[in-house]
Amino acid sequence: MIDLPAGWQEKIEHVDWSKVKEAVKDYGPAIKVIQNTWDKETLLEISQGKLFVPDDMLNKAIAERIPADSSVKSVTVTSHANGRMDIKADTQKVGPVELSGEIQEFVHSGSQSYMVYRVRERNLPQHGLMSWIFSRISLSMAERMVGHIELSEDLPIEIKHNTVRIDYSRVLAESDFGKTQFQGHRLLDMVEIEKATPKDGGIEFDTKLNIPDDVKAALSKLVADKAAD
Repeated sequence: MIDLPAGWQEKIEHVDWSKVKEAVKDYGPAIKVIQNTWDKETLLEISQGKLFVPDDMLNKAIAERIPADSSVKSVTVTSHANGRMDIKADTQKVGPVELSGEIQEFVHSGSQSYMVYRVRERNLPQHGLMSWIFSRISLSMAERMVGHIELSEDLPIEIKHNTVRIDYSRVLAESDFGKTQFQGHRLLDMVEIEKATPKDGGIEFDTKLNIPDDVKAALSKLVADKAAD
């Protein structure tokens, strides 16, 4: 949580963004990126430390990152109430690859952004004997059978034993959000993700806002000015 005036989370719902941009023209580009990235409800969730992202939204974002010449045709995730997350990848080489496991780490802090996924079960549904072998050896060994799975060059995947590490720092850094600054501070550095937990139908992220003092003062003034209208 950030140290802003009491009740600011409710007040921000009534902020007139067009009026803010008119009053503080220098903030216009940053405000536009924030509006395009999050709606008001999402921003409130982040400020309160919890953000729920539905599976369909995650799957859409993943699909947009897969290039036409990738060894993977599609990837879908399905989250469950027991903390499991299933991943189904349709590959060029062996067809569908099914994984089930848990998110051990999901971190975004400054320039460090990655996910660590522990695989508990795996399957190649279109291959009988090969699927049986695939389910009984480590994922890193199985990778030799099915080939290295990589979504795109800017989203590197590393597999060790039964652990998959995905580094998404470059994707974030090259996004509009990653390139935008507010009063000299990167928006990307103001948001942290400490943990991700699969729930029924989506993933709940534990979030934290790290707002510099000068940005806090600017935001406090905007909220106070609007409340006084």
